[in-house]
Formats: sequence, C-alpha cells, structure tokens
Amino acid sequence: MNLKTKKATFNLHTDTLDALDEAMAQGIAPSKNALVEQALLKELKELRRQARKALWQEAAKDPLFLKDIEEVESDFRYSDAEIAGSMD
Repeated sequence: MNLKTKKATFNLHTDTLDALDEAMAQGIAPSKNALVEQALLKELKELRRQARKALWQEAAKDPLFLKDIEEVESDFRYSDAEIAGSMD
C-alpha cells in the first residue's frame, strides 16, 4: 500500500540528528524518514494509551460508572459461570 506523504520541516537538537545519523550508519532503518515516522507513530500510540489510562482512572472515581460496571457484571454472572464451566 502506497500512502501519500507530505514534506515537513522540524528543528531538532544537533545531538538528536547525530544519533539519527549514527542509527542510519548502523542500518537500523531504510531511511531517516522511515525511522522518524516509526518513532513518531510509537510516541503517538503511547500518548493515546496514556490518555485512555487517565480516562479509566477518572472513571474509577465516578460512582455512576462503578454502579454501571457492577450491574453489567451482575447481569452476566450466570452466563460467565456457564461458559467458564464448559471450558473445563
């Protein structure tokens, strides 16, 4: 799959650029662009994970959310037990 790309310009510390050059010399990635994109995607994924974690931590303090979870667990208690029994 060939995705469309767009040129972007960023200012990076010289130490970062030196490390990028060193990584390229070691053959770590096919190109600087590929390595930078891979790193950005990894960081963006982590930021989304942290945002979800913060939402779950906030929800864990919400009595209405906790009550809803409790009700769902109660509603499925018997079917969960039945399925767990059939897995033995």
